[in-house]
Order: sequence, then structure tokens, then C-alpha cells
Amino acid sequence: MAIESKSEYMERVLALKKPSCPHCGQEMKMWEVPPISFSDGLGWGEPILFMCFNDECPLYVQGWKDLEENYAQRASMRCFNYPGTEQFECMPVFSSMGGTGQIIDDEVMAQEEMLKQQTKKGFSILADCYVNKDGVTVMRLLSDACEPVRVRLKAAEMIGDIGELEAVEPLRCMKAANQKLQEAIDGAVNKIHERYFTRECPFCAEIIKRRAKICKSCGKEVAGE
Repeated sequence: MAIESKSEYMERVLALKKPSCPHCGQEMKMWEVPPISFSDGLGWGEPILFMCFNDECPLYVQGWKDLEENYAQRASMRCFNYPGTEQFECMPVFSSMGGTGQIIDDEVMAQEEMLKQQTKKGFSILADCYVNKDGVTVMRLLSDACEPVRVRLKAAEMIGDIGELEAVEPLRCMKAANQKLQEAIDGAVNKIHERYFTRECPFCAEIIKRRAKICKSCGKEVAGE
């Protein structure tokens, strides 16, 4: 199972439409979970949640009365959502300021703008690379984990179109945390082989002709392999 980096996770969450609170209909805010366990002690499950911070929300307003009457606690509840799901749950808060310190919308907006600029710049470089058949720069962008995922996905697609056979080995050695990116890299290798009518020996991994029966490097029979 592929493990996302923090930037990849943030990029995925940013692309999601913010859900509306099922109790009041107001758009929820992005919220960074605190470094403490919650509920059953197993943690929050996600580093980012969507949270309703509407002080007029019926859940929040009624929560003060319900928790005091049933549990003798001066507290209320706020609704939160797990990104990309229809799962809504409630979190206890002990004041109107509870949890507001983890609201990250302002920071995220700045990161989103920076991400857009990085993506725009990356696409511009790739466009020049395609015209100039500059596979070296395409490979550099593809292998750079600091580049936006969208740029790396485009680079993987492009290297399959313009890459030489020498690009196969570096591509085979790339291990991306993002599953879609890894699939794109594997697809690029296949496209290069299709263009050159080649394949890799299943025994020594050297590149051979697609219709070869004996590997020229290791001498093994590869017909039908």
C-alpha cells in the first residue's frame, strides 16, 4: 500500500470540495488535528479534518444544555467530517474558542497558491521539454519529490512519449509513494518499449528485442517469456 507524503496528502485534500455541516448547512473549515488521542485512544485517523465552527449551529447551541443535564459537564459539541467521506461525527469542546487554534484555512490558502504557481511553472517547463525533446529535464522533474504530483504525473506521461531506452533503468528504479504516480511511471516504461519494439529479459533485466528468442546478454532462452 502506497504511503502519501504530507504534501501529497495536503494536495489531495485541497482538491476536495469542503462539505457542509449536516446540522446547520454552513461550509466547514479545514482543521489540523492536535497531537492527542481521541475517543477510543487510537487517534483521529486523519491529520486533517473538516470542522464546523458556526456558533449558531443547532448541534453546538443545544450541546451546552444536553451535556450539562446528562453528564454535568460545561461543554458542547462541534461536528467534524473525515475528508472525502460522508462520515460526520461530534467532538466535545469546552469553550467557543475550543479547537480554533487548529484552523488552517489561512495557511492552506497560501500553500494552495504556492502549489498553483509551482504547478504552472512545472507545466511550462515540460511544454518546452516536449518541443525540444529534452528527456533529461523531464526525468529530473519526475524524480523530484518536491515537485507537485500533477507535474510529476505529466512528466511520467511525457517521458513515455519522448524517452530513450536509456531512461528505462532509472524509471524501473523509481519507487513513488503515490500509487497513481507509480502506475504512470510503469506505464511510461511500457510506452518506451512499445516505441522501440523492445522488452526486458526476465532473467537479467537487460533490454532485448521484442521478438528475441535468446537473450544476447545472459544467453537464456526467452521465447514466450
